Amino acid sequence: MIVERVKTLKNKRNSPERKFFGTDGIRGRVNAQPMTAETVMRAGMAAGRYFTRGEHRHRVVIGKDTRLSGYMLEPALTAGFISVGMDVILFGPVPTPAVAMLTRSMRADLGVMLSASHNCYEDNGIKLFGPDGYKLSDAVEAEIEGLMASAFDDDLPDPAHTGRATRLDDVSGRYVEFVKNTVAEGVSLEGLKIVIDCANGAAYKVAPTVLWELGADVIPVAVEPNGLNINDKCGSTHPEVLAAHVVNHSANLGIALDGDADRLVVVDEKGSIIDGDQLLALSATAWQANGKLKGGGIVSTVMSNLGLERYLQTLKLELHRTSVGDRYVVEALRNKGFNVGGEQSGHIVFNDFSTTGDGLIAACQVLAEVVRQQKPASEVFNVFTPVPQVLKSVSFKGSKPLEQADVQKAIQAANKRLDGTGREIVRESGTEPLVRIMAEGEDEALIKGIVEDICTAVEKAA
Repeated sequence: MIVERVKTLKNKRNSPERKFFGTDGIRGRVNAQPMTAETVMRAGMAAGRYFTRGEHRHRVVIGKDTRLSGYMLEPALTAGFISVGMDVILFGPVPTPAVAMLTRSMRADLGVMLSASHNCYEDNGIKLFGPDGYKLSDAVEAEIEGLMASAFDDDLPDPAHTGRATRLDDVSGRYVEFVKNTVAEGVSLEGLKIVIDCANGAAYKVAPTVLWELGADVIPVAVEPNGLNINDKCGSTHPEVLAAHVVNHSANLGIALDGDADRLVVVDEKGSIIDGDQLLALSATAWQANGKLKGGGIVSTVMSNLGLERYLQTLKLELHRTSVGDRYVVEALRNKGFNVGGEQSGHIVFNDFSTTGDGLIAACQVLAEVVRQQKPASEVFNVFTPVPQVLKSVSFKGSKPLEQADVQKAIQAANKRLDGTGREIVRESGTEPLVRIMAEGEDEALIKGIVEDICTAVEKAA
């Protein structure tokens, strides 16, 4: 095996000119840059100006999750878009994939989701989708960021040609029907008792509805958002809560979504947590068997377990690896001709149905396989044996922690200790001030020691 190490990505999102955009749009603590009302309004003006082309009446759709700050940022965005002549259609709280789907379905020029995904309520963010429903490229984001620095006094429309704002009332119904239609005809969840943890987030209404209408006995958890409790000891970042509910209710399985419902974690009937790698393996197997798998493999990131790669090889399937981030998975799906991909963290993308990660669609696809196999979830989801893997995150306050001499020395020492028997990956998070350290290999004690050593070096450098 070849030792692999991924340094901080040296691309536009880390370059000095990209002050606001990260790996998944703009994100930060509310009422601090860049998540201030003023900056968000300028982002709306800049994005609106970039996507205003032609003589037609331009429109942008805006969704949000359940964070309290949505009440501040949604009007700021709306004002920005209206000021440059765009009509705004407000969705209210809906999952991110619903915004992506409806951007394309409603022929909008732009789609916007206000969410900081799995982060707590203090943070918020802006995710942008082009008219095709896909997240914007680095290049387009860089151009919008450049426009944000512009003076908007010139070329603004006259008062008669500013935009208007309306609210669409049937967003949830449209999305529920869309998700249900991704399930093969004749598949029913009748007889399954399912716990669904909605993280007090964007899917708190639609997720239980989808599962119930498909026939399941549904036990909803974390479906009482108050603006402050999103992802708070619930959802995909706290799957142990879901596991306890599954066991206590003697459920067949449980599903936890994150704050904007673009990813999921599954728990089997025993309370064991199933990560995205096992869901990808299950999906690849099922889709290959029924002839739906395209591209001769699937797409995942450098973080996916080596055991997944080995398992796919037994099926004569390729694992195409990308940088971390669901947008890079989606780019590879589009460019390489695959139709199944995702991340270990639970972003699963079925490109035949959706242009981005969709926790509910992924849940429906794996639930259909549970129904087909008529076996306990613990057996259905135990597809391959993972190689021992350790992942830890360390917070930092300074800049460029991976360029510190002691951190580099610890990474070099790790390479030497692995000596070709595994992989180690050290990278900065693109959405939070964290360094993520992962190592995997056959010797679990060795990889634990390697991760601890690098964590210690980062902590001292921070």
